[in-house]
Amino acid sequence: ALAVHRRDEVLATFSALEQAVADRLRRFYQARLPDGRTVPVLYYFWVKHVPCPVCETAVDLFSSRVFAQHAYAKRNPDARATCPSCGEVNRVRFDATNARCTNCGKGFDPSSGPARGQRATCPCCTHGFSIAKTVRNGDTPPDHRLYAKLVLMPDGRKEYLRADADDHALYRMAEAELATLKNPYPIVAIEEGYNTNQAMNYNYRYWHQLFNARQLLGLALLGESIRGIRSPALRDLFTCLFSGALEFNNMFASYKGEGTGAVRHMFSHHILKPERTPLEANLWGTPKSSGSFSTMFESRILRALDYAEKPFEQRVMADGKTEKVYGLSDPLGFEGAEHFADFVSGKQVYVSCGNSGSTDLADRSVDAVLTDPPFFDNVHYSQLADFFHVWQRHILGADGFRTSSTTRADQEVQHSEESVFRDRLGAVWQECHRVLKDDGLLVFSYHHSRTEGWRSILAALMTAGFGIVAAHPVKAEMSVATPKRQAKEPIDLDILVVCRKLHTLERHAWNGDLWTTVTPVIVHQVERLRTAGRRLSRNDVRIIVMAQLLRPLSVAASREDALALLDAHASHVEPIIDRLHLDLTSS
Repeated sequence: ALAVHRRDEVLATFSALEQAVADRLRRFYQARLPDGRTVPVLYYFWVKHVPCPVCETAVDLFSSRVFAQHAYAKRNPDARATCPSCGEVNRVRFDATNARCTNCGKGFDPSSGPARGQRATCPCCTHGFSIAKTVRNGDTPPDHRLYAKLVLMPDGRKEYLRADADDHALYRMAEAELATLKNPYPIVAIEEGYNTNQAMNYNYRYWHQLFNARQLLGLALLGESIRGIRSPALRDLFTCLFSGALEFNNMFASYKGEGTGAVRHMFSHHILKPERTPLEANLWGTPKSSGSFSTMFESRILRALDYAEKPFEQRVMADGKTEKVYGLSDPLGFEGAEHFADFVSGKQVYVSCGNSGSTDLADRSVDAVLTDPPFFDNVHYSQLADFFHVWQRHILGADGFRTSSTTRADQEVQHSEESVFRDRLGAVWQECHRVLKDDGLLVFSYHHSRTEGWRSILAALMTAGFGIVAAHPVKAEMSVATPKRQAKEPIDLDILVVCRKLHTLERHAWNGDLWTTVTPVIVHQVERLRTAGRRLSRNDVRIIVMAQLLRPLSVAASREDALALLDAHASHVEPIIDRLHLDLTSS
């Protein structure tokens, strides 16, 4: 990202890739209309199916027959549903509970399907069964059935059509061509873990099983062409773009509908959640595509080049709109240092991938450390990162940090055991303390809904020799992220925690005046966010309370005193959160 990339060389490399593979990829994403014309397919729609444990009928895991609707359905109620009797695609309202198929004339309820929650009912013998248990009784992931497609008509319209014999024949052609390739994709086992077990419970054992044969073929052809790029910097750049396309071109992706980016990427849930109705996107893409290699080249790579040439910051105006402010940063494009010694000798950037608890930085050489530590009991990034890592290793080779087939490491900070997480995070912050100048700042972002998460942070900070001097609530991840939309009390804020070395701070012994000190700050921050138009959940209030509580505790006489005070004040936390949140909801 920080390397020198000449725009003309990037454009020429993309053009060469397009000439080499675009047509080979496009030919597997086309459909024949009844009048004989051929049109590009934007998306194929698939559904998982499992055998009924009693009669062995293949049961489609539809929870609803409506498979396509607008992102803002109440304003745009037009939707599409597949007939359970003949498979015809029917135009319906998104909330319809009865419809009559335009092809076979049979009535059906578009709002329901064989799957409901964790169970399914066989439409043939009416036997109800557990989906996960039935899948686990086999030894392979569930099969998929192709049932519909969205095509781009010659006049630019998009039209939903049922899958036909030509579509199935085209897919079989892709399967056959894939079988002729040598070493087309990485064959690497998925390791057990907090964020991989859900996929493994559906018998996914290898990373390549997360793709269908046509996707594997396209990725193999594209990856082979990228591997042949001579310039290491350009090869890395287009492998990065390839990784972006991976996220949208797999059988864990799903359809968001019209009116927004159509493809919901596989990590929208922050876990490897098997998708019952996956969406197969056109890998190379068309100008109307979402999540494709060619459109992401424009939306990501070309925009990144624009930014590198003219960096800017966003200024929020009084009316809530933003404007770009240029001239605050130098243009990007540096030769990176391989070691810290090279950096201090004059190179402008040093990027290192490794153990943050053991670096080659000199003592007291750093002005500020900015970091975003993981959550000990939530998203395990290294487990999910392997999805990308195995493909990058396949394209770029198994050297450097790609020697191992996994990004996991024995000493990685993230761990579901609170004590292990605390100790490992503390070790990283101890290294930060070593390299930080005495007047330097450690700043990190954090939020957590459980007291244990905050207790771990307090213990790790004080063990490393840091105290908190400020805690600022800021807008966090997009509110439309799936985990947030599904959470009862979503956290829409992050806390920016600002720390200094403890030996530079005045220590304090708290004798019952703690809440008197922190409550006015908490109330001020909550009120400021409310005045700015932010709607705070109970957990948003919680993280403001916890951060402000940790701020004075972190300069207590000792770590033991701080933790004891935190435990002693725990019973006061919930009533304060209740009162503040009640004031918000009643105002």
